[in-house]
Amino acid sequence: MTKLLYLDDSYLKEFDAKVEEVNDKGIVLDRTAFYPVGGGLPSDTGFIEYSGERIRVREVIKQGGKVYHVVEKSDIPVGAIVKGIIDWDRRYRIMRLHTAAHVLSGLLYSMVGVLITGNAIRENRAHIDFSLEKTDRELFQKVIEEANKVISEGRKVKIYYMEREKVLQTPGMIKLAGRLPPNIPVFRIVEIERIDIQPDGGVHVANTKEIGEIELLKIQNKGRNRKRLHFTVKP
Repeated sequence: MTKLLYLDDSYLKEFDAKVEEVNDKGIVLDRTAFYPVGGGLPSDTGFIEYSGERIRVREVIKQGGKVYHVVEKSDIPVGAIVKGIIDWDRRYRIMRLHTAAHVLSGLLYSMVGVLITGNAIRENRAHIDFSLEKTDRELFQKVIEEANKVISEGRKVKIYYMEREKVLQTPGMIKLAGRLPPNIPVFRIVEIERIDIQPDGGVHVANTKEIGEIELLKIQNKGRNRKRLHFTVKP
């Protein structure tokens, strides 16, 4: 099992680790701060440093309990001690967009009770699908305005863990339409003070002020009960 350092520290930019395995899938380390693709987020990119050389990490994939770092070459020996370096500017922008998505979904849930039916965060933009019956531009503009107000207030973003039974019993905790969270005993919870709380395994900023300003890009009708909000955060 690869220890996932980003779960408790999204701001970890560099780390030391031991090479556990090297194969055609990539390099497996005993611990990593690289976020693997999943949950609507792209994987981190960056470098692995070994013996004075920097090796580019193009993608990171999690399969079972192992995290594979896909590199340009893989001649690092098993047992080697290496340094991982996150492409921080890219990661931090993804963190800002991801926390912005939680602010938006939390506000829309409290305003009209809609759930999330899909999402995708990219390096420079993001979208969320909501279970709305009709395309309501006025509603989306209103939630963007309210989100930017909340962001400017500097609400804290807290990370902690909660047992599955309590998660399922807490109103408003589950915001994904049509499915329950995976069958695991303990969940990582992301809570934005007085705005949103939900199980989440991704990377986030620690305070909403770090998000900056959310900008509405466009709205799409993707079908029945699936209205898509495209947005970004200003540099």
